Amino acid sequence: MKAIVYHGPGKRSWEEKPKPAITASSDAIVRIQKTTICGTDLHILKGDVPTVTDGRILGHEGIGVVDEVGNGVMNFQAGDKVLISCITSCGKCEYCRKGMYSHCHNGGWILGNTIDGTQAEYVRIPFADTSLYPVPPGADDEALLMLSDILPTGFECGVINGQVSPGDTVAVVGAGPVGLAVLLTSQLYSPSEIIMIDVDDNRLEVAKRLGATKTINSSDGKATRRVMELTLNRGVNVAIEAVGIPVTFDLCQEIVAPGGHIANVGVHGKSVNLKLEKLWDHNITLTTRLVDTVTTPMLLKLVQAGRLKAKDLITHRFRIEEIMKAYDTFGNAAKEKALKVVLDSGGTR
Repeated sequence: MKAIVYHGPGKRSWEEKPKPAITASSDAIVRIQKTTICGTDLHILKGDVPTVTDGRILGHEGIGVVDEVGNGVMNFQAGDKVLISCITSCGKCEYCRKGMYSHCHNGGWILGNTIDGTQAEYVRIPFADTSLYPVPPGADDEALLMLSDILPTGFECGVINGQVSPGDTVAVVGAGPVGLAVLLTSQLYSPSEIIMIDVDDNRLEVAKRLGATKTINSSDGKATRRVMELTLNRGVNVAIEAVGIPVTFDLCQEIVAPGGHIANVGVHGKSVNLKLEKLWDHNITLTTRLVDTVTTPMLLKLVQAGRLKAKDLITHRFRIEEIMKAYDTFGNAAKEKALKVVLDSGGTR
């Protein structure tokens, strides 16, 4: 089969790899129909994720059809259409029993990280019964693909951890796909203001269409001043970091109001400075999290009901064999006006 393979920082190739095989009774082999590229994949290519080693197939999102199952899989069979979760959970360990599937002793974020991922023609899914979701008949595959990762990530790591509440003023720093997923899902809690901050005017225009009440281009270094002006020098109740670089984390620390929340969503490859000299007496709550996907079933219902316009996050579509071009497009998001890209294997063949 063909797959996109990581060969060290800045090195990727579309090459032949062996088709995966069942190695445990709980495994399923899924034939990929649609997959996508995540910002985390770009972090991997920068060398920010040292657990990803040379030869790894990338990707942790996908929609596909079950090709084969181990004899211990009870909930799925060959021919079933499934949504692949970015988080693999055994369902039995200490962390799974707490609902912290991202820290599963036997799984967690392993697809495209410590085991081969979904940017391929086939993928092996360990613990299939607790790591796959059935796709409802008639569902929009592209919309549901956004549930593999970015919608639950934005919702759980940003909105829930940030404790967004009715009437809050929320700032989302970073209007990429995950930041826009935060924007979409935060509206479930009726904040009074959602301020989107980014350096890309195109993404800020998209944010306006998706419900942002204010937008700020931070490329001139004056975002803190503008947020404080908008909030009458109070700051925001919830500051959500959705990029993963020191300057955006610093901005969240500058604009959060006393008693507020800073929710980190971004994947950080470098250290940041925690400004305790400013925040020590401000009653600030700072949270970090890797998505657990505990909200995926609920979000799936909202997407199916039309309450979450997940498909609006898609800007580009490619055939799976065009994945190198897709990476170039996604990696030059500002120039290409790219948000989520969909890679299609050609349907149900």
